[in-house]
Amino acid sequence: MIQFFNVSKIYAGEVKVTALEDVNLTIEKGEFIFLVGPSGAGKSTLTKLIIREEIATNGQVMVDGKSLARMKQREIPYYRRNIGFVFQDFRLLMTRTVYENVAFAAESVEMTRTQIRQRVPMVLEMMGLDQKRNAFPHQLSGGQQQRLGIARAMVNNPTMIIADEPTGNLDPETSSEIMQIFQAINRRGTTVMIATHDKAMVDKLRQRVIQLRGGFVVRDQKNGGYAE
Repeated sequence: MIQFFNVSKIYAGEVKVTALEDVNLTIEKGEFIFLVGPSGAGKSTLTKLIIREEIATNGQVMVDGKSLARMKQREIPYYRRNIGFVFQDFRLLMTRTVYENVAFAAESVEMTRTQIRQRVPMVLEMMGLDQKRNAFPHQLSGGQQQRLGIARAMVNNPTMIIADEPTGNLDPETSSEIMQIFQAINRRGTTVMIATHDKAMVDKLRQRVIQLRGGFVVRDQKNGGYAE
């Protein structure tokens, strides 16, 4: 469970910028959440607080009853192993094969060679990429590249997946396929949070919608659409 208690985030500089203000949220294990709002609304800051890339200026972010602000530096890498991150621009290793991209992600969380040999083929099959294991990213379609990005995020079997505009560079049909993958991941019990501007997809899936505007949560709606 993730809880935000009166959380604000202010970036100091010549001009102070309030990215989030007085946010109160509870995210239960196994939820599927769309995070919506215009650019600059605070979506990225909220996800950075969850992965402990940023620390709240005021308030508390709690995960399973533990304060992220009080987490020791050496604990952060282990905490992040429970969260998979999927990017809009894929961020693949272009000189490595499909298999090697996923294996590299597994190595980064200190999986053993035996675990890697078992887990990587399993995740590639789950993503429909088992026949592409020896291909390089430039030989894949956009949808296949995003599935590879999801495979990397899933290799450690995280309890939560956070995706930042995962369909932003994809056509509508491919976007639908990617969202079906996220739904399948969610059905396995993984919490899924997707920051998106994809109105059609949000309206179609009718999941929990958290809407941000100017750093405030202006709507938190179950079975919601993109607009109020």
